[in-house]
Amino acid sequence: MTAWAMPRGVFARAGWSPQVAMLAFASLACLAVYYRDAAGMPSIWWHSSTFGHCLFIPFIIGWMVQQRLPQLRQLEAACWWPGLIWAAAGGMSWLVGDAASLALARHVGLILMLQGAVLTSLGPQMARALAFPLFYAFFLVPFGEEFVPFLQTVTAHLSMIFLGLAGVPAHLSGVFISTPTGYFEVAEACSGAKFLIAMAAYAALVCNVCFKSWTRRLLFLLMALFIAVVANGVRAAGTIYVAHRTSSDFAVGFDHVVYGWLFFGIVIVLVMAAGWPMFDRRADEPFVEAVTLRGEVRGGGRPGYIIPALIALFAAPPMWSAAMAAASEPVPARILLPDVPGWTRVDYRPAYPWKPHFARADHELLGRYRDARGREVDLAVAVYARQEEGRELVGFGQGAVDPESEWAWSASRPAPTGGRGERIVAPGPVTRDVISFYSIDGLVTGSAAEVKLRTLKVRLTGGDQRAVAVLVSAEEREGRPAGPAMAAFLRDLGPLDALADRSAGRN
Repeated sequence: MTAWAMPRGVFARAGWSPQVAMLAFASLACLAVYYRDAAGMPSIWWHSSTFGHCLFIPFIIGWMVQQRLPQLRQLEAACWWPGLIWAAAGGMSWLVGDAASLALARHVGLILMLQGAVLTSLGPQMARALAFPLFYAFFLVPFGEEFVPFLQTVTAHLSMIFLGLAGVPAHLSGVFISTPTGYFEVAEACSGAKFLIAMAAYAALVCNVCFKSWTRRLLFLLMALFIAVVANGVRAAGTIYVAHRTSSDFAVGFDHVVYGWLFFGIVIVLVMAAGWPMFDRRADEPFVEAVTLRGEVRGGGRPGYIIPALIALFAAPPMWSAAMAAASEPVPARILLPDVPGWTRVDYRPAYPWKPHFARADHELLGRYRDARGREVDLAVAVYARQEEGRELVGFGQGAVDPESEWAWSASRPAPTGGRGERIVAPGPVTRDVISFYSIDGLVTGSAAEVKLRTLKVRLTGGDQRAVAVLVSAEEREGRPAGPAMAAFLRDLGPLDALADRSAGRN
């Protein structure tokens, strides 16, 4: 997976063979225990264009280690007890990620445990010499998609600025931009997350290779990220401008040909050109000074005790997770939508097909209600006996917008206490408002963070893991706004916690 398990012959003359062998054994043991995450990360790199650059990170790490070999040969390798603390932190991160169904925390935990194997097997001198390659391993973790909604909004506003400068009249609504010749969405793929994540990895490498001053490193990193965000705004505005002057079909082809990694390459040239005057490291200058790293190794110990302790730390988190999973409670075999006073169940005939997405839920219900005034509201309920990776209340692709559908998130909307409001749009355009409530272990909330924290608590302590999502939604129609209809329905529906408890079989 990385270049940490270095060939035995490289350090044979330095008396490193036992330590390298122990590192290889510990690393393989860790990868075997966490094989799903160890295989899951490369799968994401290969299948997601956002993280395609991660495929190069192991080779970059190997190159950085090779660059440090002359200095590494001058240092002492030894088993080191304090390295177990780093490995234990990784195990806790993995356990938290597994309990909260948070892949990011699990992947970070795996990297921390592998780093802990390096610290424990090779000791503090080697860890300090390999500090940046070890840090750079964090770029193996697929992260950054959490910022996509924010980046969509930023890109949309930047596009409006650049379209104004180009003299194109435009109107912004959420992440949708309308011009006299078209209606455009700043979709997830246009958010610039791919550029920004790859730029962060590239800029961090340049900071280490080309700079010695921490001030210059920070300035270069901030400049690179700023240029990436602004350049993506230029890209989005440019596509809309081409569509305005020609046609949408031509603009799509133009975007595919001119932009992508070619555009990213041009941005890198601009970043390097802007940073070139600040470079302060000579090309022949060593990355580490071995003389400053030598000294007595404190905290060393016998491999016969340290390595088994390291393996035990690797094994403990999944064993605890399995024990807690066995304590989950079942949900009812069958559930029904509630009767709501003043409202009647009617056939579900939306203006555009809509169904929330809750992968592998134990139960999913969706129905439409109408009151005496003709107002119509949709109610969706999803129930999980327990959450785990790929079946959870909140997460990418979960909730009001099915990523495989034509619906797209547009903007946040007001919501009552304990709920999350959002507006989504489908071709037409058809506009729909949705208020989402989540219930777990007595908590009713619309916050994804609170759901994750409560899920974490119950899965770490063996609490009630049953979880329910309740979504109240209505289409925005002329003369019949969605907001008042949903407010009236929620008032007549009664306490959300009672509905959630009945659906989960808690009473």
